[in-house]
Amino acid sequence: MLLYTRLAAPKQPKRRSRGGMSYHKEKKKKCDERRPKCSRCTEHSVECAYEAVKPRQRRRRESAPSTAPRSPTGLHSISRRLSEVSYFSHDTDYFGGVLPYFHNGVPILSPTDSTFDGFSLPPLSPTAVSDSYVEDVSPEDGQATTSVAVVSRSRSLHPDLAMIAPCPVGSPLLDFCLPKFSEFSDQQNRRALVDHFCNVLSHLIVFREETGNPFQQLVLPLTRGNSPVTYAIFALASAHLEYRGVENAETSIYFHNMAIRGVSQLIEHGSQVSRNEILAAIMLLVYYECLVQKGHSNIVAGHLKGALTIMASNPDPADPTSIFLERAFRFYDVITALSNGTTPLSATPTPGCLLPLSPLGVPSASPLGNVDTLLGMSTTLWPIIHRLAGLRALKNDLETAIRTNATPSKIAVLRTEVESTAQAIESALLQWQPQLPPGFSPDDIDCSNPTDAETHPPANNSDCAEGSPSPSASTPSPDQARIASIHHNALAYRHASLVYLYRTVLGQPRTSPAVQNHAHLARAHCVATVGHKGPMSALLWPLFVSACEAVTSEDRRLAERAFVEVDKRQGMRNIDRAWGIVREVWRRGDQAEMDGAEGEVERGVVAVGTRGEGEGGEEIWRRVCREMGVSIVFG
Repeated sequence: MLLYTRLAAPKQPKRRSRGGMSYHKEKKKKCDERRPKCSRCTEHSVECAYEAVKPRQRRRRESAPSTAPRSPTGLHSISRRLSEVSYFSHDTDYFGGVLPYFHNGVPILSPTDSTFDGFSLPPLSPTAVSDSYVEDVSPEDGQATTSVAVVSRSRSLHPDLAMIAPCPVGSPLLDFCLPKFSEFSDQQNRRALVDHFCNVLSHLIVFREETGNPFQQLVLPLTRGNSPVTYAIFALASAHLEYRGVENAETSIYFHNMAIRGVSQLIEHGSQVSRNEILAAIMLLVYYECLVQKGHSNIVAGHLKGALTIMASNPDPADPTSIFLERAFRFYDVITALSNGTTPLSATPTPGCLLPLSPLGVPSASPLGNVDTLLGMSTTLWPIIHRLAGLRALKNDLETAIRTNATPSKIAVLRTEVESTAQAIESALLQWQPQLPPGFSPDDIDCSNPTDAETHPPANNSDCAEGSPSPSASTPSPDQARIASIHHNALAYRHASLVYLYRTVLGQPRTSPAVQNHAHLARAHCVATVGHKGPMSALLWPLFVSACEAVTSEDRRLAERAFVEVDKRQGMRNIDRAWGIVREVWRRGDQAEMDGAEGEVERGVVAVGTRGEGEGGEEIWRRVCREMGVSIVFG
């Protein structure tokens, strides 16, 4: 920034004549030095005699330094200048009523012009310039050296304490040089990771953020210094970038190890640390494992078990951060159980106990009042899915009892429990419908045409199982499109849950009309979700379940389109791996039909090559995962 001062013209000195008459000098009278006789001498009839002019004797004084002294940093001088500008802007009407833009009480000045954002610096009187010098300031971050002219305060103004103690407000120039997210790290690559987490990742994993993103509002404040939350954010963002081909100076595995070490140290300290800090770090590590997991591992289940143990110590959280983290853990608990074929670790929520979780500051009259931040419109559906996830383990117990020749009474009890629970879940799924926001009209899908969801992306959808007419396509507003995408996501979960119930629990064949009907509906709603370009954070599980049952080329083309769009939007490794497993399932299913295999048709699962004693048959896709040595969490 260049600040120029106008140098004051030198004051005309008072000169005394050295050539006057000696008589007048003695009397200390002024002489007009007329020749041959001055006026005063003529008036008083006095002889006028002039003395010879003697040369001037100059007093010797120390020469001034050629340059002004330099301040080590120039901040004191800059603050003096800024305090002067602050005086004119706050205490006077010097700028003619034009109010400049202020940064922390100091006007922002243009670095290239003598006028600063519509007003001019006050002119300084000649007596005001008591000191003027140019100071070189070398900002950090490799910026060019800037010459700044600093002028002292005018003596004509009232006293300024800035001359004694510099103004505490820093220079706007220095504020502009501060890098974004500098409070998280002084390393550029780490600041870039925080930027990616805030501006990309945090938006990909939520359904709702009218007044702010919950990961930014609730998780970021838990970062402090070398907190494991900070390293977990670095790890997640770095892994997401690595999958997209962007290399970082530090690898994601390094940040992951640092986060794990930090969590262990926090747990050792027990009650002396923040419970939310531990849970937030573990939650981010769960996201990390789902993103980068390559081999067959149960590390996600291990993280969830540890988190639920910590949550059990304080089962009734009151602060928004605890509620948000618990909702995230319960979501992943159910998704992990569905992915691994295990029982959820958490207790089944009672119907109606899950209220939609909103971002901070959202008004109660929001049109998205029934949309949960992490579950979308599936909040009331989630207790049903939680019970469904635990039903497969109960079925395995029944098959084990039959295979080991258990007592008839035990087998009868287990069979009755499986059948009654399955019937209750089926009835609840068939009756469930999402609660629509006020003023939202859902669009319809023509279920008789498998390609309708692709060729005519819905504009606004009720469940086409009811046979609603298909209106003419129109272009929805961004808000309507987002709500429609959330609505289709919830319906995709509903129909995928029915497919899971019929195929995995009840063992119906792939060609069953009920399986194919709900599989087709789930795929159609998945395609409608991506067609609206709305949130796709939780679409992988219903898309995978319905895609595995695709038989015709049209259905498989719809599934492929949805996988491509979700992968493009989310950019996470588990999506690509799931798509590879789906294609292998198609290949093996087609080969089994060509070979006339009966086991898959009779049970809906592969009856041969089971995982071990007492575990019954397994779905084709689980066998593919086991043989490929991978495990996928569909979250």
